[in-house]
Amino acid sequence: MPIRIPDKLPARQILEAENIFVMTERRAMHQDIRPLRVLLLNLMPAKEVTETQILRRLSNTPLQIEVGLMYTSTHESRNVSAQHLNAFYTTFDQVRDDFFDGLIITGAPVELLEFEDVDYWDELRAIMDWSRTNVHSTLHICWGAQAGIYHHYGVPKHVLPAKRFGVFEHSVVKPSSPLVRGFDERFWAPHSRYTDVRAEDIEAHPDLELIAVSDEAGVYAAKSTDSRHFFVFGHPEYDSVTLANEYWRDRAQGLDIAVPAHYYPGDNPNAVPVARWKAHGQLLYSNWLNYYVYQTTPYDISTVGAEAAEAGGGAASGGTTEAVGSGRQDAETGGSATDSGAEAQATEAGSGTTEAAASGRAAAEAKAPAPARAPRYTLRPVTTPIQAADDRRQHRPPQSPRRAGANAADPFLRPENEDDDGYDPFSDRPPAPEPAFEADPWR
Repeated sequence: MPIRIPDKLPARQILEAENIFVMTERRAMHQDIRPLRVLLLNLMPAKEVTETQILRRLSNTPLQIEVGLMYTSTHESRNVSAQHLNAFYTTFDQVRDDFFDGLIITGAPVELLEFEDVDYWDELRAIMDWSRTNVHSTLHICWGAQAGIYHHYGVPKHVLPAKRFGVFEHSVVKPSSPLVRGFDERFWAPHSRYTDVRAEDIEAHPDLELIAVSDEAGVYAAKSTDSRHFFVFGHPEYDSVTLANEYWRDRAQGLDIAVPAHYYPGDNPNAVPVARWKAHGQLLYSNWLNYYVYQTTPYDISTVGAEAAEAGGGAASGGTTEAVGSGRQDAETGGSATDSGAEAQATEAGSGTTEAAASGRAAAEAKAPAPARAPRYTLRPVTTPIQAADDRRQHRPPQSPRRAGANAADPFLRPENEDDDGYDPFSDRPPAPEPAFEADPWR
């Protein structure tokens, strides 16, 4: 299934040229599917490059995703046109009352600043607070991961002696996590940052857990134990030449920058770089979308905040950290279990008097049952070719209108009053051309 983006977004042409399935808004309106709503908070200066990289990762899944783009209004963007922002981006004030299945917060080249010195820090804090009640699952990347783990859990960052720059080997420390399902025990991933978050600080926090680390590059991935916040300190979305572009940019600015580690053959910056992280980078995004967004998000997206409140107050959420494969069922039954526990406590507290017990039973009986959830997808049957009236042999293909008669229905064309739901393999297929000559029956 495709990603759903605005019709005129520049990234659309790039992705379509790479044979990536992109669905325009016009076509998506004809499908009876509730797409996943994912909001991308793009903090990078070159926003068009970053949005294309991440859209490329989101597109290669069997899920239809409606992607929204957001920027911080309290920061003046100098590397992207105001026309592009006005046409395709939104601000926090415009989505404050909305709900999303997923949120992605990108990195930003502000690592050497203290968090509180970043000019849009207050706005970013407000967005991260809002994500607790209006977003089902949030993926933080690079500096966005450092900002998120600091804001939500107080884990600090530390300045490195030199920029951690290159492609590094990592190991999975929690192979049971669906986030790294399908990963090799050791895999490669790019890093490009001046600061670091230490593994011991994450391990010391009871609400956090490590997923993947590197002996050379440090922490790569961590998550909250309630599986709602994910922190990736590398760049799994990077293209093959992104590190090369950063290297030559820094060289042009006169910065003391080392050649990216394990990137160029023979560490020769004039050679063609080797990209060996794309498969695992794609798998990370796909796993996050599948196991932590699609399988656990509520169908009624407006209940995201209510489910977050129930998970925060009940014990049911503690036992389902990694059992997200059945998370959808747990989410549907978790509310009734919490309500039953509350009613039991009320009954025990009021058991001393008959009136209190009767009142508790009456309240329980008066409580309306939870409405049944609508199915995620409403599929229409696939249209099959219509056999001509005089065609009795199954092995014979249906005849075209020109041979069967001017008034015969074309078996490969859909009626004009039937919309295109995207599932009919015979949709928009023209009739087979008639042969110019009859085949020689003697051959």
